Amino acid sequence: MTPRKLVDHLLVASQIVADDIDQAAASGVRSIINNRPDGEEPGQPTSTELAARAAANGIAYHHLPISNGKFDDASIRAFGEALRASDGDTLAFCRTGTRSTTLWALSQAGVRPTAQILEAASAAGYNLSAHRARIAAASAPQGGVGADVTPADRYDVVIVGGGAGGIATAASLLKRDTTIRIAIVEPRGEHHYQPGWTMVGAGVFDLDSTCHSMASVIPKGVTWVKDAVASFQPEQDSVTTAQGKVLRYRALVVSPGISLDWQKIDGLPATLGRNGVTSNFGHETAPYTWQLVRQLREGVALFTQPPMPIKCAGAPQKAMYLSCDAWADRGVLDDIYVGFHSAGAVLFGVKEYVPALMHYVERYGIDLNFESTLVAVDGPGKTATFREKAGEVTRCFDMLHVTPPQKAPAFIADSPLADRAGFVEVDQVTMQHVRYANIFGLGDGGSTPNAKTAAAVRKQAPIVAVNLLAMLAGKPPVAGYDGYGSCPLTVERGKIVLAEFGYGGKLLPSFPTWLIDGTQPQRLPWLLKSEALPWIYWNGMLKGHEWMVSPQMLPAASAQQVA
Repeated sequence: MTPRKLVDHLLVASQIVADDIDQAAASGVRSIINNRPDGEEPGQPTSTELAARAAANGIAYHHLPISNGKFDDASIRAFGEALRASDGDTLAFCRTGTRSTTLWALSQAGVRPTAQILEAASAAGYNLSAHRARIAAASAPQGGVGADVTPADRYDVVIVGGGAGGIATAASLLKRDTTIRIAIVEPRGEHHYQPGWTMVGAGVFDLDSTCHSMASVIPKGVTWVKDAVASFQPEQDSVTTAQGKVLRYRALVVSPGISLDWQKIDGLPATLGRNGVTSNFGHETAPYTWQLVRQLREGVALFTQPPMPIKCAGAPQKAMYLSCDAWADRGVLDDIYVGFHSAGAVLFGVKEYVPALMHYVERYGIDLNFESTLVAVDGPGKTATFREKAGEVTRCFDMLHVTPPQKAPAFIADSPLADRAGFVEVDQVTMQHVRYANIFGLGDGGSTPNAKTAAAVRKQAPIVAVNLLAMLAGKPPVAGYDGYGSCPLTVERGKIVLAEFGYGGKLLPSFPTWLIDGTQPQRLPWLLKSEALPWIYWNGMLKGHEWMVSPQMLPAASAQQVA
């Protein structure tokens, strides 16, 4: 344990163990504040265990757990009272020290100048700029979060995220009500068509075709706040940006996407994009995939898939099949060992599509390795280490296509909107938050147990739009989501197995089987993916056109008309 000094008589630390309390007592600590709920992670000492050791050392112990980033007034007051009651140094801790520092900062609002509070936190290594507005407002004579919000910062709807979900929802809302005031909070200047990166990695699409400027896709009439959201205050119907701006809303839509956790694989960040290590999950590295495929004539090519959740669970296989097809076309496939290492136990989660995929696995001579998770990469040494049932195994490679582990964005996971896994906790049918009726979530950052695909977002956005408008009108949700997602599995250049399914793996085909049999490789789905879907994305989905995805009414709303 290495605590950090915030101010005189207050230290903050990451998770401590019982032996650390003996050390703290020897250094003069007379009070301990535990801001972490029990059971957040395996092996975490319980509050009861720590309290017993504190008592044995004559140290006062306070358990003030903070979860889901919710810093309520009662906890803030209790933290301040515990500090004042201490007759010596106090040690406050949580998982990283951030929650403890934030509680101290909020407890000091009105006691110390805001700038001084933030500077003390920064000096200890904690950036609390996201809470500046709340601290400043609480310090004012007639404080209250949002007291400094101007009319220009008040909107009917604030949308967090300028990806597919955020833009499509804004467009669907405006299609139904052109007078509604909407702001989209998005720091990036570019908008990417991510489903196209598989085709970039196969030499089918040009990279530039998958990218448009953010300004060009923001719907006309929507305010673009070019900033990142730092924190949520759902009780005050507000969000605070990284630059300290407070935005108030009547309804909030959260569509943050999912974070790629490259760092979780030891050695990967340092070698990604060189030394034969690539990924179609990165805008910058997808072209490198095609470069490697063209260059490889013999050797070992490995393709990986991490534990769920990941966006487009079929993408790791798509890259593999298209690479194999290119090698077969050049007559070099027989000289290349192709291995697929998946953390899962099956090739694909919906059994109806497995026979067609296995046909291509056998055709290309792919070696399947299930329950095999990539944990480390040595790029210069050209080795990859996998964790398997029998232990760790290391394999050499000439080409390694990595699908990175994925997780909820930190600003969501640390917020009051998150579920235990860190995703926006919404009802899987209505897309409405389970605790805050005026908040909706969709896309890869949502908690719905569907396949995380662009097709799912295309189906969800109109549902969020109609249910949000119903909520603003004082009515219950009127539309429901069936878990639809689509995964066009590119098994060879010119043919696709069009997997379409919903909750529970139920098949949900969009076309009659005489036109497209999704369980079989066919050319028409290839034309959809290569020609139709990009155009539909840019000119339909992002413009509020809901072709083939009109919201499905809930039974209770069957007598109502969805606009």
